[in-house]
This record gives sequence, structure tokens and C-alpha cells, in this order.
Amino acid sequence: MYFGVVVFGLLVGCLTGFVGAGGAIIAVPALVYVVGVPLETAISTSLIIGGAVPIAALVPRLRNRLVDWKVTGAVAAAGIPAAFAGTAVGTLVSQRILLGAFAVLMILAGIQMLRPRPQPATSRVRPPAWAIRAVIVGLIVGFLTGLLGVGGGFITVPALVLALDLPITLAIGTSLAITVVNAAAGIVAHLSATQPDWAIAIAFGVPAAIGSIVAARLAGRVSHKVLQRSFAVLVLAVAVITAAQVIIGK
Repeated sequence: MYFGVVVFGLLVGCLTGFVGAGGAIIAVPALVYVVGVPLETAISTSLIIGGAVPIAALVPRLRNRLVDWKVTGAVAAAGIPAAFAGTAVGTLVSQRILLGAFAVLMILAGIQMLRPRPQPATSRVRPPAWAIRAVIVGLIVGFLTGLLGVGGGFITVPALVLALDLPITLAIGTSLAITVVNAAAGIVAHLSATQPDWAIAIAFGVPAAIGSIVAARLAGRVSHKVLQRSFAVLVLAVAVITAAQVIIGK
């Protein structure tokens, strides 16, 4: 069992390091269907993983100043209370509905990743009403973090590009910083309802962190288009498997 956890950890870490997304969206179904832990435990465990792995991917980008801290603050400030709201809603919804929602989100994420990303902005000048836009992004991402244990990278990156006109490299770094804050809030919210599996979190998180650091440093040498499409195919494959499990009721 733990061999599979380590392998998935390396995979998730590499994805996060390269594109700033893909952690919990792979970790939750992997923990549920591969490792066999309950969904509640998988969500809380994935939040631990979702907080540690982005830190590793964030370090190389901090050195290159690829984080917009004002946007991070605005999005995170809105996301923290939204994470608690998402957790509260999650306790009222059945596991099948949550996993079904997860499958839908993964399909949407996969389709988004298959499409060419918008051309990056040429400067860091923020658009009009950027703070309001950032708060809206934070509310959506924070709620999903609490509801499904999703740190939000696969939603946050395109949202930052489209809503706030951030260059893609800056959006990835900023998304990683936001993900760390949202994951911390989600962990606090979930600890009152369920406990993470710390052994699995460590077995998953350590190789994921290592893979994330290495991938983040090598990201500039690999075609972003190839990485983006590979990630999309993987997400869609996991979405199909998750949807099938929901439909057959297992």
C-alpha cells in the first residue's frame, strides 16, 4: 500500500512543481480508491499534503520574485472564511455527491488545461477593481478547499490570469502561496470533524515535496504546452474513474 502512496506522492509533487496545480485533485481520489481510506479522512489528509507540497514548489519561485503578495493577501483573506463555510456544507452532503462534484470539477479542469492559456500580460499593472476581483476568486477557491479538500491551484491559476491579468508565471507562484494559506485554513476547519491519517500524509508528502522541488527547478527547461496537455489527460482519466465509481455506487 505504502509503495503506491509514495509513487502517487512523487507524481503529485512533480505536477505541482511544474504547473502549480494538481495536488489534491489527484490525491483525494487516489487516497479513496487506491489506498482505501474514507473520504473524510482523505480530504483532511490531502489538505496536509496540499499545504506542504506547494511550499516546496514555491521556494524556487520566491527567489525569482514570482509572487504577487497583494493579490495573495486579498484572495487568502476571502478564502479563509469561505473554507470554513465549505467545510460546514460538506458535513451535510453525502460522499457520493461530493465525489460526483469532484468528477465534474476534474472534467472542467482537464478541459481548461487542454485549451491554450491566454497570452500573459506584459506588465504587473493591476486591472481596475482588482481587489474586488481577487476577493471573488478567493471566495470560490476557499469554499472548494473546505468542501472537497482541493487547494485550488487548477482553478486559481486560470482565474488569476483571466480575472486579474497576471502573467502565467506570476499566476503560478501566486497560486502556490494562496494554496498554502487556504490549505492551512482547511486543515483547521477539518480537524474539528475528522483526523488526517498522519502516516499516509508523511508517506505521500515527503516524496511529493522532493518531486515538487526538483520539478520546479526544471520547469523552465520543459515545454509548458506538453506539461499542460499531459496534466489535462491525467486529470480527465482520474475524472472518468471517479465518475464510474460514483455511478456504480462503490
